[in-house]
Amino acid sequence: MLVRMSPPLRDRIYLHGLEVQGVYVHERAAPRLLRVDLELACDTRAAAASDDLAHTFDYDAIAQHLRQLAAGMQPALLETLAERMSELLMREFGARWLRLRLDKPGAVPGTASVGIVIERGLRAAE
Repeated sequence: MLVRMSPPLRDRIYLHGLEVQGVYVHERAAPRLLRVDLELACDTRAAAASDDLAHTFDYDAIAQHLRQLAAGMQPALLETLAERMSELLMREFGARWLRLRLDKPGAVPGTASVGIVIERGLRAAE
């Protein structure tokens, strides 16, 4: 018996350079600028056919949610914030796969930025 597999999700919606303010436990005196690069796997064909925002990811809503999350947390680590962001995107927006890069510019003297990149979820359509 031949089993037909769904093709992998190759389309990506992205937000690059989204600026959020994070407050870290050891830096409570002043919020720190963080930059988020985000890719979300999706099938864009339904949105393209309907020309309807309801069939795709809403960039502005995603940006607002990530900013609110970052402003409301006081994690000790970027890893914690990155994980919470990925959980929010999967729960609230139905992301099945994402790559999230979180940069902390100027955190280490002599570097442009430090940060973390995480991938969560499955790339293949289910």
